[in-house]
Amino acid sequence: MNFKMNWGKGLIGVFCLFALGMGTLAYKASRTKLDLVSNEYYKDELRYQDKIDGMNNASKISDIDITQDTTTVTLKFPAELKGSKIDGEIFFYCPKEEANDVKIPIHADTSGRQVIAKNDLKYTQYQVKVTYKTDKNNYYSQNEFIVKK
Repeated sequence: MNFKMNWGKGLIGVFCLFALGMGTLAYKASRTKLDLVSNEYYKDELRYQDKIDGMNNASKISDIDITQDTTTVTLKFPAELKGSKIDGEIFFYCPKEEANDVKIPIHADTSGRQVIAKNDLKYTQYQVKVTYKTDKNNYYSQNEFIVKK
């Protein structure tokens, strides 16, 4: 078999390889799962000034302490807020998978503690975003946290 390569066949071969590569890339891109940071991204951006004000207020008091034992995760709110009624939400945001996100309303006891059962959470890394308010101020705190077995 006498197979001679010429410029025309080589050029067609390169175009075919390019088309095959682009088709493979398009197929893989269409199968990739993408979770948005928030489904209401633009609405959240409009409320960002509230978050900034909350971070400024939270910087004036001590941090929220997050600890865990074998069965629970405990959030201890700042001692400066002891005796105040605390309302708000704890958002366990998982950057890796939206299905692991958990929102929990704040129901702190009189000592400023909230206990969360670990079986409500996945064993993974979270950003714990706490939006809370007292009679006087709004607060916002964000901490990295890994729920361990």
